[in-house]
Amino acid sequence: MFGNWLKTAILMAAIVALFGTVGAALGGAGGMMIALLLAAGMNVYAYWFSDKAVLKMYGAQEVNAENNYGNGQFRNYYHMVKELAENAQLPMPKVYVMNDAQPNAFATGRNPEHAALAATVGIIKALSERELRGVMAHELAHVKHRDTLISTISATIAGAISSIGTFGMLFGGGRSDDGERSVSPVVAMLMMFLAPMAASLIQMAISRSREFEADRVGAEISRDPKALASALQKISDYAHRIQNPTAEAHPETGQMMIINPLAGVSFDSLFSTHPKTEERVARLMAMAGAF
Repeated sequence: MFGNWLKTAILMAAIVALFGTVGAALGGAGGMMIALLLAAGMNVYAYWFSDKAVLKMYGAQEVNAENNYGNGQFRNYYHMVKELAENAQLPMPKVYVMNDAQPNAFATGRNPEHAALAATVGIIKALSERELRGVMAHELAHVKHRDTLISTISATIAGAISSIGTFGMLFGGGRSDDGERSVSPVVAMLMMFLAPMAASLIQMAISRSREFEADRVGAEISRDPKALASALQKISDYAHRIQNPTAEAHPETGQMMIINPLAGVSFDSLFSTHPKTEERVARLMAMAGAF
């Protein structure tokens, strides 16, 4: 537990330090403030309203104890989430179903009191009850640790760094009080191109560390690490075989899913929002001995 949180803290500190270094060199105090405000404005909006937007994007339909969506075939899924939320000592989230054949699931919402869990029809049909419990426990772990907030903060700073790089290209970089360049033109050019890439790499590393932690805590909530390991392997296999048109049209939502729905595309691990499935499975199987 401590290792994953320490890694997240170090990565968050690294991206903040990168923002300070690049901002001072290319944007100056004024440029840093403008870039941060622009990025914060966009991401605060996303933090408050992205849950509704992404659920609408995937055509998700709410399931609860009263409605009869799907002729009641998803009631067991709803009650499963309710039981797991009680195990995790969390408020009951809203529960949704997406009419998609590719097995996948995600959690969204700005805090545990405004959380939503969504699963595809494909995942409900493809997984056993034990495996589905493991997946939904993983998603509840994201809710418990407020990973949406962590993602928003990292995205805000990464966006600000990209904006500063743009300001540097447009206005020639930061200058001192006497009008001299803060850094040499060569260094400034390197920063303009490399800093946004470095920020993205750190942001993706933060995302991977949160996935590992959600696996660990999800296994504790469900009390069944092997079930989650089996589910991850199945979902990964399906992701290579079944296309997801919505995910392909909106690749920015891939980081929300338990397995990137574009896993069929070849990504280097450094540029991936998710750890390699094999490593996730290995860690979960190592946990299984304790259970």
